[in-house]
Amino acid sequence: MPPSSKRAGSRVLKAASSSLRLNILKLLFDRGPLSYTEIMKLLKLSPSKDAGRFAYHLKVLLNLDLIEPDAESKKYMLTEMGKSLVDFANRIEERTLKKRMLVRTSRLSIEPFDRNKIAESLIREAGVPFDLAHKIARETEERLLKLDTKYLTAPLIREFVNAILIERGLEEYRHKLTRLGLPVYDVTQLIKSMGAISADVEAIRAAAGNRVIEEYTLLNTLPRDIADAHLSGTLNLNNLASWILKIDSFVHDLRFFFKYGLVFKEQSSDYMVIQPPKSFRAALNLIVNILRIASTEISREQGLEHFNVFLAPFIKGLSENDVRDEINLFLSSINLTVPTGVSISVDLRVPEFLSEHRAIGPRGDVTGVYGDYAEESLTLASLIVEALGEACKSKAVFNPSPIIKLYPGRLSSEEEGVVYGAHSLASYGPPYFVNLLPEGEERASHLATGERFPENWKRDWELDTVRVGCMGSVTVNLPRAFYEAKGNREAFFSNIYDFMEKALRALEIKFLTIKQRAYEGLLPLLSYGGGRDPYCRLGNSLFLVSIAGLNETISLATKRAIYEGNEPLKFAEEISSYLVRITSEFSKRREMRCALSLTLESEASRRMATLDLEHYGLAEVNVSGSKDRPYYSDLNSLLYNANISLDNYLAIEERLHTFFSGRHLIKIPIRGESPEELLSISRKITSGFKIPLYTFDTTIVYCSSCHKTFRGEQSKCPICGSTGTITRFIREDARYKAAPY
Repeated sequence: MPPSSKRAGSRVLKAASSSLRLNILKLLFDRGPLSYTEIMKLLKLSPSKDAGRFAYHLKVLLNLDLIEPDAESKKYMLTEMGKSLVDFANRIEERTLKKRMLVRTSRLSIEPFDRNKIAESLIREAGVPFDLAHKIARETEERLLKLDTKYLTAPLIREFVNAILIERGLEEYRHKLTRLGLPVYDVTQLIKSMGAISADVEAIRAAAGNRVIEEYTLLNTLPRDIADAHLSGTLNLNNLASWILKIDSFVHDLRFFFKYGLVFKEQSSDYMVIQPPKSFRAALNLIVNILRIASTEISREQGLEHFNVFLAPFIKGLSENDVRDEINLFLSSINLTVPTGVSISVDLRVPEFLSEHRAIGPRGDVTGVYGDYAEESLTLASLIVEALGEACKSKAVFNPSPIIKLYPGRLSSEEEGVVYGAHSLASYGPPYFVNLLPEGEERASHLATGERFPENWKRDWELDTVRVGCMGSVTVNLPRAFYEAKGNREAFFSNIYDFMEKALRALEIKFLTIKQRAYEGLLPLLSYGGGRDPYCRLGNSLFLVSIAGLNETISLATKRAIYEGNEPLKFAEEISSYLVRITSEFSKRREMRCALSLTLESEASRRMATLDLEHYGLAEVNVSGSKDRPYYSDLNSLLYNANISLDNYLAIEERLHTFFSGRHLIKIPIRGESPEELLSISRKITSGFKIPLYTFDTTIVYCSSCHKTFRGEQSKCPICGSTGTITRFIREDARYKAAPY
């Protein structure tokens, strides 16, 4: 090599010995051509203090042909020699780093640091262009080199990458690269909180997984405006953790499995082949298995419609004692092993529209028509109520929940016996009652959570009321629409439209996502039967929009409570009518079965009230509860907090039910009423009020020492006097759950 070449090489390497000069070269390598001022700014040099030093080093690089000025843009750029020098320096640093830095990866392994893996992740996960990905990876590497840490972790590296993306204004890439999960502190607190409420370890794992899915849904599935509306409290996407995975509820048709059994055709399925049941015991066992399997695809509630009617052919010829024993075992199996709520629909009579339908009996054979089994059907109804009554003598049973269908007018003595038993049971919470007075209600199916599936979509009860479910629900913050309108009526209704449009769009996204899950084979039971006629008729699913704060909004607008005269109630009807119009138009346009719900999610109402209180201040908002525990109320709260008669309250509910037909559950508070007094209330409802679903509500207290259940608030056990052995249950939403004192 000629001496001049050696001297040139040494001068170039000497140029790289200055950290400032090397940083200038790397900056131009990563960012491209930059002006004198831009280089100084990015290197965080002071124009007054560092100008001379910077000019000197820049001149050295120019003299060595490592950089050159661009005549047109007046910016400096790397020469080929400069690029080679930066590449050489990077390779040396990379080799040093590999020896020094280890990474604990998300694959639970320890590996040497590799810059290329950062670039690969940027390209694969965020769609970053190749050259830009490698520049960001190189800058990340340089920053990590400056750390004095024993090891790196994948989350730490990702944080550095995201910081660089933000600095460069690449927010969309950063959004896609966000890591989901819980900080160590949050997991620790989660474990402690679950222990405090006596949950099991599976609940901890589920709660942690739910948080990840919730974050993923908000970041990656929903449009930004809908995600922001949820986070801000304008909307609440109820049951967000299951938004992209499961439907909320489902009404089973037991005839389907009595006829075909349960045979999963997927080759990868581990489930046994179950033939159509040959006996009553086999039929009940099949139902429990179906409920357990379905609970992996349904998040909240499963309904067994016409339960006693469809099972009636299986008890023909059996003794009552045998049937009673099997029912007891069946109810305890559901209570102990099915994680979702289960609603058992009990008919006092074989419905007229079912009486001539072919009855499916043992082995899937047709055994006449269901009208032939009226006696067996009533026997089953009686034994179900009796079994739950016996169980509740020691501890109240809140799952499964019987839904008793009450006919207006006179009943037979046997029917009266079942109804009386159900009202005796109502003192301890479990039963719900369907009022069959409204026209067409006999053909509708109901769930304990309040969902109602009438024969109003395809105009066929088999298509509209069974093998259908509620896809999901969104709660809309009605008071916020009023706050933001600042007293302007037109702005108020415009805000309602905007909120509803986002809510309905969110439900449509869930619909499309769940259909995709079914297509991917992730919902094997709901997709059971194949593409032509799958078990779950997803296209007939119900989509619900709940309204939070109707009472508070009416009070703000009219200065009176909803029950204080005709004006507040008329305004409530005007709002409700507008909500129905928006929902109906969307339903027709998108061919989705959308409806309104008057049953409020307590978690959503508390979250919305809390956020509104923080955002607008106490002077501007109208919330129920206290400053520390605010919430938006529903109509049911009138019976607990307002001086209003039951008749007046039921009349208000009846008027509003015509608008809120998708989900509507009335909870009637009771104290020490006898079964006869409760039965009198039911007769009043079934003879004069067109409200579909109601239940009686009281606080339930259980003593684990005495194994006894008591009604009403108790500070200690009435028998043993203990305070540490009692558990309090309240029906905050539709179902009872343990609540602290």
